[in-house]
Amino acid sequence: MMRAIDRGLANSRIGLVLVTPNFIKGHPNQGVAEKELSASLAGNRLVPIVHETTFDELRNVSPLLASRTGLDTKEDTMARGRPKDR
Repeated sequence: MMRAIDRGLANSRIGLVLVTPNFIKGHPNQGVAEKELSASLAGNRLVPIVHETTFDELRNVSPLLASRTGLDTKEDTMARGRPKDR
């Protein structure tokens, strides 16, 4: 499994990480997800998306991740871009 993850990371142009309150509470967890996050941060290909939390809260647990340009679901909702129902 780790080889497949390594190949995926090597071939990826960008990565998204959804930052939720559970992510904030559980950070840092040592495991596969934490290794993927570290590799993506090192490759400078990561876009954080904060959901039901803030970049300030993220900065308290991961200054590197919070320093990336990202999105906030309060400001950039998917509903905004959806066509209206007919």
